[in-house]
Amino acid sequence: MSLTSRILPLLTLAAALACTANAQAQAWPNKPVRIILSQAPGTSPDIAARLITDRLGRLWGQGVVIDNRAGGQNVIGAVAAAHAAPDGYTFFFATTAAIVTNPLTFKTLPYDPPKDFESVAMIAKSPMVVAVSSSVPAKNLQELVALAKAKPGTISTAHEGPRTFSGMMSEALNHATGMKTLLVPYNGATAAIQDTVGGRTQVVLLSSASVVPFIKRGDLRPIAVTASKRVVGFEDVPTLAETYPGFEYVGWFALLAPAGTPKDIVARVNRDVGTVMADPTLAPKLRDLGLIIDTGDPAYLDGFLSAERVRWSKLIKEIGLQPE
Repeated sequence: MSLTSRILPLLTLAAALACTANAQAQAWPNKPVRIILSQAPGTSPDIAARLITDRLGRLWGQGVVIDNRAGGQNVIGAVAAAHAAPDGYTFFFATTAAIVTNPLTFKTLPYDPPKDFESVAMIAKSPMVVAVSSSVPAKNLQELVALAKAKPGTISTAHEGPRTFSGMMSEALNHATGMKTLLVPYNGATAAIQDTVGGRTQVVLLSSASVVPFIKRGDLRPIAVTASKRVVGFEDVPTLAETYPGFEYVGWFALLAPAGTPKDIVARVNRDVGTVMADPTLAPKLRDLGLIIDTGDPAYLDGFLSAERVRWSKLIKEIGLQPE
């Protein structure tokens, strides 16, 4: 048998497989798509995901199912997404904790973000807000720092736990400012806010989405945001970076897929996410949640995640948080 006669069948097979893959990609999605969240219904990631996936579902002509797998500091949802079939029908609406900070604060995890996930699309950033009870006389960060230093032990900061985003940020705020506020952990944002509104704690550091309703009612007073630039809707609130250069730590939302998901489907989803994020009716709804839209392709998201891992590793070392 000649070399040509041996190669031709292989070329024919390769062409057939390519055609099959293209046909599958063109037919995608031909059934409902599942989006796993590691947060509970009603949280800001859940609300944002539903706003976005509702539009994706209309674009695809298929249902998009939100699968809330809350608990275990995002581990339960992350594991479910990492172990899902990489067939283009399951994605992970990921956040900072699941992908960046958990690997830095847990000694072991049942998933490995860089190996278990493919980047699909960056979606938005979620800045944190430093807010004080209306009973606290401080009108800005400088006055809060002065008050805390003048009256040691009288100012306490409510947060969601030492290894949560708000807990680490609260410790970092003390570290950056030289304050020594008492850090009080709560089981969730709601309880932390309630105690700060009630005056049992004086400061709370949480996502903008969590505190916006209380700020609008006058129950809490925002004095700083953690984004690098002032946030739409909070234009009068300075950034921490204005006083402490380089202090930029924000939460974020991104869409990931199980490793091995077909590249053409990843590219299609990225393109479609970009389409719905450009919908002018969506932006105001996301801004109402305190989010900053920041879309990008898989390569952009890869670079962003790499930088986040360096950034958070540095912060965790600075505040002396040990993995458990």
